[in-house]
Parts: sequence; C-alpha cells; structure tokens
Amino acid sequence: MSDQEQTPKAPPKSARRRAREFVLQGLYQWRVGGADEAAIEAYAPEMEGFAKADREFFVGTLRGVIGQQAALTERIGAHIDRPFGELSPIEASVLLMGSFEMVNHPETPYRVIINEAIELTKAFGGTDGHKYVNGVLDKIAADVRAAEVAARRKGR
Repeated sequence: MSDQEQTPKAPPKSARRRAREFVLQGLYQWRVGGADEAAIEAYAPEMEGFAKADREFFVGTLRGVIGQQAALTERIGAHIDRPFGELSPIEASVLLMGSFEMVNHPETPYRVIINEAIELTKAFGGTDGHKYVNGVLDKIAADVRAAEVAARRKGR
C-alpha cells in the first residue's frame, strides 16, 4: 500500500473555517503583540491561504470581538475557574470568538460554533485546551441560546 492510500486526506476547509483561523491569528497578534485592528486587517490578506477565506466574515468577526471585548470577557468570566487574563492566549482568543459568534450569529447553530472552536483549539492550542473551551462554550450556549440548547437536548 502506498502512503497516499494509508493516510486519509482531510476534507477541504470551508471559507468560513479559514476565516476563523485568520481571526484567531489576528486576535493572538492583538492580545500578545499589541497589534491593532487596522494592522491586523492590513497584514492578513498577505498571509498564505487568505484568498480562500471568507473575507467579510473575517473582518466582521475580528472587529466585533475587539469592539465587544469587555462584554465578551465578562460573559466568559462567569464560566471560568480563573481570571480571564490567566487563560492561554489561544484559549482566550477562541473563547472570545466563540462567544461573539454565539451572540451575534444566531443563524449558525451553537454546536457548529462549539465544534469549530474545539477544532481551532486542537490545531493551535495546548494538549487539553479543547476540553476547557468546549466546557466553557457549552455553558455560554446554555445562557445565550437557551431555547436552542433545550430543543437539542429534548430531540436526543
């Protein structure tokens, strides 16, 4: 058997998944490097693969998270076991992005938002960070999307 036959090829990433990856990278630059929104937006299109990302979603999410940072941090803070500032930059950025989507994109099912956050954390974060992100976003979904969460649980 050849190597190609043994290793299943990953499905192509959607434009929205790519946009989320670039938002995460931008938020990391913002939190860790102090880059501002304008610098991140100017730099992102130069990054490899950005042309395949959903640019509108990238810009809206990046600006939205930065603009709503205080409210999002407060919402997250109600469900974490330590001060927000002590979270890893990846976990903090993924939680900000997931919370933002949960509140501002009701057309996206909460399970999709959580699953995307888990995948981002697995790809960029620490070993078990995805479990933490999953737990926190589950609690946020129960607050923000109570009817959707209840309907899903009832339908199981």
